[in-house]
Amino acid sequence: MTQEEKNLLKPIFWDIDINNLDFENHKKYTIERILQFGRSEDLRWLLKNATDDEIIDTVKRSRNIDRKTANLWSIHFNIAREEIECFRKPLIPNNPFY
Repeated sequence: MTQEEKNLLKPIFWDIDINNLDFENHKKYTIERILQFGRSEDLRWLLKNATDDEIIDTVKRSRNIDRKTANLWSIHFNIAREEIECFRKPLIPNNPFY
């Protein structure tokens, strides 16, 4: 990842040292963060640098993306909701915000 790319992605990786982020070694984490918090330019970067299969696999298996994000990408990639992990886990019971 070039320094320019790191500067682009830095706002969504506010809690880590972006210089230590290695996309190949931290691919699932990077994809999750960009899907969850990315701006349009971050998403364009992701779609150029990750395969559709890598993104689809992350959407299906992630326990870190929320349902709203998973729903958006399930529509985009035509993924059945039953295949997506975050739709299988229950919402927090008795939480007035859900």
